Amino acid sequence: MRSKFLALAAAAVLALVLPVALQAAGKTGTVTYEFEVAAADGSKSFNLWVPWPATDANQEIENAEYSGNYKSAEVTDDAATQTRYLHATWDSPSETPKLTFSFHVNSHYAKGAPLADGGEAVPDDVKPYLEASQYIPCLDPMIVSDAKEATASAGTLLEKARGVYDWTIVHTFRNPDVKGCGLGRAIETLTKAQGGGKCADISSVFVTILRAAGVPARDVFGLRIGGADGEITGDFHCWSEFYLPGRGWVQADPADVRKAMLVDNLKLEEDGTKERTEFFWNGDDLFRIALNRGARGLVFKPPQEGQPLEYFMYPFGQVDGKSLDYFDPKSFGYKVTFKADPA
Repeated sequence: MRSKFLALAAAAVLALVLPVALQAAGKTGTVTYEFEVAAADGSKSFNLWVPWPATDANQEIENAEYSGNYKSAEVTDDAATQTRYLHATWDSPSETPKLTFSFHVNSHYAKGAPLADGGEAVPDDVKPYLEASQYIPCLDPMIVSDAKEATASAGTLLEKARGVYDWTIVHTFRNPDVKGCGLGRAIETLTKAQGGGKCADISSVFVTILRAAGVPARDVFGLRIGGADGEITGDFHCWSEFYLPGRGWVQADPADVRKAMLVDNLKLEEDGTKERTEFFWNGDDLFRIALNRGARGLVFKPPQEGQPLEYFMYPFGQVDGKSLDYFDPKSFGYKVTFKADPA
């Protein structure tokens, strides 16, 4: 796993200097999910939900297909979170539930053009990304106080966004012992974990404080595709976007800054940290795809047993109404691979 971290850090540096044609290599190919869920053997029911990525400004998704020994399967759109997912069901399966889901992706994430704040108002359709929720507690007094500290010298919305970005990098750190991508709970990350976490935790801090500062923001839940053939089951990743009126959604990834710092043993004041801070602000050239944006508190249709899903990035499954541990692919029974298109 550490070798992948080192490869990521090296890619971040190389992307600053490599020609665009070379940066694009390995960004097109096929992603395949394979499920073989032994935990559902002998059950009365098994339900599986898998994020279904969409084409957007940064990626083209095509040739999506699925097959398996399920009883039924359908693709559903959730209007509240603008999330699409594949839902498959098995009733009293006589054999181990199996499903394969694949799609072709052309990813072209890149650094954005220079940012400028023209003082435009936030559009009405973006204002929901300023709101507080159980999952983004931006009205909490501690969060409000942190937002004021982070934006004390800021005037424009863009300056506020950059202030929160820098504040998040200073006040968080990557904890490699956290399971998976973390729980994505901003207050717990800042208090109980003393700022430590992984990408979902650090992104949640960033998004929550941005909203408290009056900057529309959302989580992006996705995958690193690595740029080369191989298994990417451990490469789920969460980053963030904020909305700049007159420009649109802008990518920022303080969590990857903190990961690069850990990999390269960098301190906050070192030049290497400053380089990575700028690299992950306003886009990057790394290999990634978005599975969905802002899918928090999701209730499926028909609904899963228990609570709404805190965030939807990993496959989610329930055996007789009991949720499987998506942080543990082996016990769950899934694998994700990437095969790059021929050069």
